[in-house]
Amino acid sequence: MGERAMILFENARLFDGLGGELRDGHHVLVEGERIREVSDKPIKAANAEVIDLKGRTLMPGLIDAHFHAMAAEPDFTKMEGLPRSYLHQHARHLLEAALKRGFTTVRDAGGADYGLAMAVKAGLIEGPRLFYAGRALTQTGGHADFRGLEASHGDYCFCSQSGPIFGVIADGVPAVQKAAREELRRGATQIKIMASGGVSSPTDPIWNLQYSEQEIRAIVWEAQSWRTYVMAHAYTPEAIARCVAFGVRSIEHANLIDAATARQCAEAGAYVVPTLVTYQMLERFGAELGLPAVGLEKLKVVRAAGVQSLEILKAAGVSIGFGTDLLGAMQQHQSHEFAIRAEVLSPAEILRSATSVNAALLNAEGDLGVVAPGAYADLLVVDGDPLDDLALLEDQGAHLPVIMKGGIFMKRALP
Repeated sequence: MGERAMILFENARLFDGLGGELRDGHHVLVEGERIREVSDKPIKAANAEVIDLKGRTLMPGLIDAHFHAMAAEPDFTKMEGLPRSYLHQHARHLLEAALKRGFTTVRDAGGADYGLAMAVKAGLIEGPRLFYAGRALTQTGGHADFRGLEASHGDYCFCSQSGPIFGVIADGVPAVQKAAREELRRGATQIKIMASGGVSSPTDPIWNLQYSEQEIRAIVWEAQSWRTYVMAHAYTPEAIARCVAFGVRSIEHANLIDAATARQCAEAGAYVVPTLVTYQMLERFGAELGLPAVGLEKLKVVRAAGVQSLEILKAAGVSIGFGTDLLGAMQQHQSHEFAIRAEVLSPAEILRSATSVNAALLNAEGDLGVVAPGAYADLLVVDGDPLDDLALLEDQGAHLPVIMKGGIFMKRALP
């Protein structure tokens, strides 16, 4: 809130998003929306406002690479029938709450659009930077086809020009090309496809393979022609392997991945974004918050395998992104993803996933996820050492006295 100016953070313990430890006695100068200088020597800036951190941690803002701003609740079929104006109010609440937890950037994995991104950019929503996929592309009966068994195609307008919020049904190469082009025309920063069955869709088993090779390659080509990429919902080894072979860059969830497929991801340079907290919270709260019974049954298939997938991905050397995939009220548990990952990964690995690794995934390497000259001044001050205690990133931002996005204080509880 307020004008951008020169801000000098002094006496910080620095986590720069790249290393594995905190570095004492660092100073960071912010000018406008970007970081101008980072030094272990005092910085002279006569016109800067000085903030003495007195040994508190300074780190990059967090990035959630699998977020759903428009997901007001777990029942997607119900949400497709709700007014967009109503869901937009939920989106505002969810985005602003995420920023207060220290997430200065989110990648929306289906539902958000250019209107929400414009509202954030204009300051109408005090939320994170928003990278959005628009509507996910799905085949008939795929993971973003939320019609029940009794529904007919005419029950919803799933055409790519209007109608659905979360997904567009497109079958065949010409149809997927048109659907992808439509989302790219509307400013999508990446394209999302559904490549296997999922929990929240009513008619597809988890093991179902979705989209043909020709369809996936066509979508990948469309994304690459806009100098962007495809992210794919995929659980099973076969679904993941197909996507990577056909050029998909970002694999979402991957709970059931095996060692051979993880090696394939690593060799191809593909990213994998596990979203473990959503399964834990769906198991605890899904029924009472409206997840249909068929979803609760499918949840059992993927829930138990989540932590093991982290072990497999780490052993293969895969670039592991940080995502949460939480729906509605469960988003208050967004930061619990840190604790779950700590069963397998070190704090430094987890924080790099949520900063520099995710920035590279978003094609924003050097701009986001690091404390370095030239990067956006998306910064957090932490009361304590998050590499020693990841719980400092929980409690709805209670341990974050400063949250800065683009050089603007979104929260300031230090003199």
